[in-house]
Formats: sequence, structure tokens, C-alpha cells
Amino acid sequence: MSPLVPLALGCAALGLWLALRLIRETQTRARARADYFTAVKPLFDGGQRRLQPTGFPRMTGRRNGLAFDLQAIPDTLTFRKLPALWVLVTLPDPMPLRGTLNILARPSGSESFTHFATLPQSLPTPPGWPAEVSFRTDDATRCPPLDLIDRHRDLFDDPKVKELVLSPKGLRIVLLAEEADRGRYLIFRDAEMGQTPLAPARLSPILDRLAALRQDVLSRKDPA
Repeated sequence: MSPLVPLALGCAALGLWLALRLIRETQTRARARADYFTAVKPLFDGGQRRLQPTGFPRMTGRRNGLAFDLQAIPDTLTFRKLPALWVLVTLPDPMPLRGTLNILARPSGSESFTHFATLPQSLPTPPGWPAEVSFRTDDATRCPPLDLIDRHRDLFDDPKVKELVLSPKGLRIVLLAEEADRGRYLIFRDAEMGQTPLAPARLSPILDRLAALRQDVLSRKDPA
């Protein structure tokens, strides 16, 4: 038998082992992504989940009588920044508002999850707000009044809060849930995220905040 035969068999066995390992790792990552909202499901009464093309789920559920929508959106195309995983928490409840207001922290112009850049009018950052927070609206004469927004200014004390949206169609808060590991990304271009499920303790205050903001909007006698 040629001495090359054992070498060839060894290489084939190694190749098969690597292929099987890659398949297992791919399946493990896929399951982790699909289960990203599993830990927060007990926060809701019931709930429905469906997978998006990214492999991450989108989930809807009711909490204290209110319907919420959760989306996990990976962003791996941001130039000169680490890939990020954003969580969009939406309360899709019609609001007595005549205009849309987007409040975005540290805008870069490359945020794929928001319509912030498409809104035609930029507003000055109100006194007392962090300088890195920007305001845009579709109509400055119709956007929600500052006294209403000021009650929730402390939301942006959390550096992971990226955006607050108030519109006639509902309310939304966007969180930075995770960034890719810097070392692995710079060396191996590994942008895998979402292997650890979203924690209930992280989501629950955001749900409560949206409910409180909704109540503030509805309780105004002269809604914008």
C-alpha cells in the first residue's frame, strides 16, 4: 500500500470532522438566534413568534392589556463600527398625535432600523437634553409638545437606548442589545451575535416606559 494512502485517509477524516463541526456550530447558532426572545416570553400573556430572514424572531404579545411588538435586527454593514444587534420595542397603538417625532442618540446616518434621516425637519436639541441627542419631525408645527417629552428625558441616561419614536401610529424605543466581540471581529471578521437570549430584566423597564408614555399622551387634554 502506498504510504500516501494513510495520509489521504487522515486528511479526508479531518475534512469530514471539520465539516461536521461546522454543521453543528451553524445549527447551534441558528437555534440560539431563533430563541432570542424565549426568556422574555413570560412577560407577556400569550404571544406569537415568527422567524425573520435574518434567523432572528419577531414576537408579538400582550402585557397589562397592551399589545407589543418585538424585533431583533442585526446590523453588520455599519462603516467603521462594530456590528450591532438592535431590539425594536413597539407599542403599535394609535395615538392622538398629529405629527411624528424621532429622538435619536448619536446619529451616524447609517442606522438601518430607523426613518430618522427621512424626516424633513430637524429640531434644535431642547435645554437639559444630552447634546448627542438629535430631534427630527415630519412637521414642526404638529410634533408632540416638549413638556410631554421632557418627562421621559431620563430614558436617554441609559447609553444603550438609541431611539424614541412618537407617532400617530404608536410608540417605539430602540435598544442596542449587543455588539460583536471586537477582537474576534477585527481578527476573524466574526460578527455573530444573539447567542445569549434577551434578559427579562432588560426588557421589562422598556415595556413599562412605553406604557407610561402612552398614558401621558392619552391623558393630555390638548394632544398635539
